[in-house]
Amino acid sequence: MSQTIQAVRGMNDILPDEAVLWEELEETLRSWLRSYGYRNMRTPLLEPTALFRRAIGEATDIVEKEMYSFVDELNGEALTLRPEATASTVRAAIQHNLLYGNPQRLYYMGPMYRHERPQKGRYRQFHQVGAEALGYAGPDVDAELLLMCARLWDDLGLRDIKLQLNSIGSPDERAQHRNELVAYRGCSTARTR
Repeated sequence: MSQTIQAVRGMNDILPDEAVLWEELEETLRSWLRSYGYRNMRTPLLEPTALFRRAIGEATDIVEKEMYSFVDELNGEALTLRPEATASTVRAAIQHNLLYGNPQRLYYMGPMYRHERPQKGRYRQFHQVGAEALGYAGPDVDAELLLMCARLWDDLGLRDIKLQLNSIGSPDERAQHRNELVAYRGCSTARTR
């Protein structure tokens, strides 16, 4: 008795009835981003593993446990299905000299991949949209992105959403906080001995 081949666990098909909703959302997102001067950037699904190790950091759960990585048998190159698109967008902007002479407002949308245990609301293949304002100095562009999100929520008819901002503080505040955490960890370790 032969078994039917099914999609990989955590990677779902988007069937026609649902795909229509995706298309509507994507068009709303494209229109919204274009209205602020963002241009579409499409990067490969597959990138050198070193790009993500460098951009995300060696000691993160994404790099240590969640990337779909393999060695290409043809040339021995370490490759990874993109777990996020910021690193790819920055790589492409640098590789193609997009920032030479002027800053860029870029956006991307598409599938990303994380090798984690599938559970409700978390899939191995998921879709992400992002906006990157590269080469802009100062906090103005950050404020613009926050205002953009507020408008998007309105455009999508989302209600009862609350924006909460957090800060990791200034370099001096972060250093002080780190010292306090290290001192606390030392005290708690001494107490458990």
